[in-house]
Amino acid sequence: MIEFKTQFDSIHIDTMDLRKLKTLVDLVSESNISELEITEAEGKVRIVKTPPPPAQAAVQYVAAPAAAPMPIPMEASAATPAASAAPSGKLIKSPMVGTFYRASAPGAKPFVEVGDVVKQGQAVCIVEAMKILNEIESDIDGIVKEVLVENGQAVEYGQPLFVLE
Repeated sequence: MIEFKTQFDSIHIDTMDLRKLKTLVDLVSESNISELEITEAEGKVRIVKTPPPPAQAAVQYVAAPAAAPMPIPMEASAATPAASAAPSGKLIKSPMVGTFYRASAPGAKPFVEVGDVVKQGQAVCIVEAMKILNEIESDIDGIVKEVLVENGQAVEYGQPLFVLE
C-alpha cells in the first residue's frame, strides 16, 4: 500500500494505474466533491480534499485628513456656557460600566424620584453588568434634584447618575 499527502488530506493506493489515479485526483480537485473512494478488482483508492484556508479580508488604512478647528462666533459662545455647564450639587456616580435602571423590575415604582429625600446607603437604582443586577446605593445624604440618565441607557464608570442638593 502507498500513502502520500498533497493538497488533499491523504491518498491511499493499494494497486492502481497512476494515469487513473491522476484522473481521479484532477476530478476531485476541480469539483465540489470533498471525498472520493473507489474500490475495484485492482485495488482501492480514497481521496479526501482539504478545504482551502479561509481567505483573510484585506484591510486598508487611510489616514484622515487633518481638520482645522472651526471658529466659534462670539454670539454662540456667550450662550453656550449655561448649556454645557456640569451639574451643580452633590453627585451620585456609577461605580461600573453597565445599563442603568431606575426600578427593580419593568413597570415597578422607581427607587427614587425628583424631590425624594435620600439617605446614605439607600438604594437609588440598578446597574446591570454582565447579566448581574447591582443595586447602587447613595454614598451621601440629600434631596434628589435631577436624574441625569434615562432608564435602560448604557452608563460608564464614574458617570454622574443623580444630582442631590
